[in-house]
Amino acid sequence: MKLTPLDILQRRFAKRWRGVDSAEVKDFLEVVASDLEDVIRESRFLEEELKKTHQTLAAYREREDTLKETMITAQKVTRDMKENVKREAEIILGEARIEAERIVSEARRRAGELAEEASSLERQRLRFESELRGIIETHLKMLDACREEAAVDESNPKVKYLTPPD
Repeated sequence: MKLTPLDILQRRFAKRWRGVDSAEVKDFLEVVASDLEDVIRESRFLEEELKKTHQTLAAYREREDTLKETMITAQKVTRDMKENVKREAEIILGEARIEAERIVSEARRRAGELAEEASSLERQRLRFESELRGIIETHLKMLDACREEAAVDESNPKVKYLTPPD
C-alpha cells in the first residue's frame, strides 16, 4: 500500500493506557519506512536516469554544435572554392585574350611583311622584265645592225658566213 503525505498526516492511533498502541505505531512506521525506502530508491533511479539523459542530451547538443560548425565550414569552403575557381577562370580567360591579341598582332605583322615582300618581288619582276626587254631590244638592234652591215658587205666572202640564212 502506497502512502500519501495526507495519509501520514491524518493517521490516528488507537488510544491505550499510557498513550497510543505501540504495535500499531510500529507497524505504521514500518509501512512508512518501506514506502520511503521505495520512494528514495525510485528517486535515485530517476536521478540517475535524469543524469544519463542530461549527458546524452549534452552529447547530442555537442554533436549538433559540431555539425553546425562543420556545415558552416563546408559552406565557407564551398564559397571560397567557387570564388577561387571564378578567379582562376578570369585569369585563364584574361591570359587567353592576351595570347589571342598577341597571335592576331603577330599575324597582322606577318601579313604586312608578306605584303611588303610580295610588293618587293613584284617590283623586282617588273625591273627584271624591263631589263630583259632592254637587253633583248639591244640584241635585236645589234642583230639588225649586223644584218645591215651584212647586206652592205655581201660582196665580202667572209661576211657571208656570218649572216644567218633567212
